[in-house]
Amino acid sequence: MKKLLIIVLALSVFTTSCKKYLDVNNSPNNPLAVPPSTILPTATIAMAFANSNDLNRVTSAISQHIAGVANQTAAYDVYLLDGSFDNQWNSEIYVGAINNLQILINQYGTTSPAYSGIAKLEMAYTFSMATDLWGDVPYSQAGQGLKFEQPRFDKVADIYQGNASLGITSLFDLVKSGLADLDKPSLLKPGKDDLIYKGDLTKWKRMGNSLLLKFAIHISNVAPDLAKTIFTQVTTGNNYINSNTLDFEVPFGVSTGNQNPIYSFNYVNRNGDQQMSARLLTLSRSLNDTVRLSKFFTKPNGIFTGYDNGSTAVPLTISARSQYNTYLVGVSGEAPIRLLTNFQSYFNIAEGSLLFGLGTPAAQAAYQAGITASMLKVGMLQSEIDNYFATNPSVVTLSGTMEDMRKQIITQKYIAWIGNGIEAFNDFRRTGYPVLALALNAQGDDPNTIPTRLVYTPGELSRNPNAPSPRPKTNVKLWWAK
Repeated sequence: MKKLLIIVLALSVFTTSCKKYLDVNNSPNNPLAVPPSTILPTATIAMAFANSNDLNRVTSAISQHIAGVANQTAAYDVYLLDGSFDNQWNSEIYVGAINNLQILINQYGTTSPAYSGIAKLEMAYTFSMATDLWGDVPYSQAGQGLKFEQPRFDKVADIYQGNASLGITSLFDLVKSGLADLDKPSLLKPGKDDLIYKGDLTKWKRMGNSLLLKFAIHISNVAPDLAKTIFTQVTTGNNYINSNTLDFEVPFGVSTGNQNPIYSFNYVNRNGDQQMSARLLTLSRSLNDTVRLSKFFTKPNGIFTGYDNGSTAVPLTISARSQYNTYLVGVSGEAPIRLLTNFQSYFNIAEGSLLFGLGTPAAQAAYQAGITASMLKVGMLQSEIDNYFATNPSVVTLSGTMEDMRKQIITQKYIAWIGNGIEAFNDFRRTGYPVLALALNAQGDDPNTIPTRLVYTPGELSRNPNAPSPRPKTNVKLWWAK
């Protein structure tokens, strides 16, 4: 997959940056149009890499799923973020995913909207990663090649809500446009090149609606009316991801270059850099939830071993550390990267039921369904799940004020999202849950505040005069944050 990515990235640059040199003679060895069956899997893999590579490590450390033991992850653990993420911004998000998805939309939107519809859904997901991590980012002018060599940085509020005067289409409308494309006649249709759903457009529609649901809950603090409208539309339509078999997840393989990025980093390239956070271990034990934790992290010699975030203590030997287990990495790197899931939909519905007046019973039903979906997803037996529910009624039953119940929901969602630090980081900044303490020996922009955004990349700050200057500090909250 990595080789394929390199090939198509080269083709992407070729078709956008060098097109003006090839207007006279078209060589069959240098095609101007790349087949959609080649572009789609490349963009999908780039999107998954962006979610699970370095951006996952930094957000998993800040969110205290893991602790940094050495090297770059140890720096992230104490909030030293400056000078990082050029590769993630450029190669993975913009060149690898956005540029290729825009090619699909531009070249195949009229004749083969099945491809452009999928591209718009993946583009909305990818752009949301970028704006949720950095804040204002190139959006409406991104992926346009030479038309906008130095694209404008659009505001987070405009990316989510749209701004007609600036020609900015909202993420909600981008998703809806993608869903509309999926209903149109299409000359070409995806099959095996669709790595996720194998060309089943009905499943892509569920993905799109689950993405709308995620966005609605995401902005519920600052745009409650819009959030409620979208939430109601999606839940009433009942066409979202509602089964673990429908999860939006990108598959990987066991051969070198095709492996899950989490596996590649932790078990091939840098196996001594990180381990389970001792703070996560404490939380899981307080909830009597160590059976599920054992699916996420290993138990060397039958014992969990965590490392405190920001600690300078001498770590245990690698073989004695609790590291990512097979649910997240597979046996040899074949675990998928999970982006939108059934448990996420249920937790979003539980929270939305509280926020939008559907009442505690509706929230309770969705909350318990989310916990069950997560436990089944990681491989717990139904008997183990039944026992957990029977012996931990205070955990699985919502109680107290609305804020108390919201805390319960987000805490369970936080545990379910181990392995996807971006989602945990989003919910923490959006709700303040779970309550996290500063890392030991914190540094960075503000040693007294857990970062609420990433630092803009050195490359973008130097090449694009539209980048915010001076750059926002990591303690400057995003538009939708609590």
